[in-house]
Amino acid sequence: MLITKHATAHWQGGLRDGRGSLSTESGALRDTPYGFRSRFEGQPGSNPEELLAAAHAGCFTMALAMQLGLAGMSAESLETRAEVTLEQDEGGFTISAVHLALRAHVPGAERAAFESAVEAAKTGCPVSRLLDAEITLEASLQN
Repeated sequence: MLITKHATAHWQGGLRDGRGSLSTESGALRDTPYGFRSRFEGQPGSNPEELLAAAHAGCFTMALAMQLGLAGMSAESLETRAEVTLEQDEGGFTISAVHLALRAHVPGAERAAFESAVEAAKTGCPVSRLLDAEITLEASLQN
């Protein structure tokens, strides 16, 4: 199976004074503003790291739902927060780490089976496999 999705970025101007917009094939993002100020100064608009965090949180959470199902468990609720770290080093800027924080409500889950499913999802989700960054995970289980 081969699935291809696309998104577009439009930019006008220089790095600091320019502005851009992002759109996705599905229309979930349509001319969503992004730029230097939203990326580095906390101004309104999106940025690549925020979008990557959303993609990783979504990918991991779906992968975990699959892994739980394979282990005979079903989640009542899975909530994942992804924090992407962007840092400057001698070579420029690098996305160096992602921290996933999971809150899971899985009635009747056995701790060992849950932890195994979580680890399989963390290492197996396509976004995790794409990233060359340290990926840490903190998971809390509520039965």
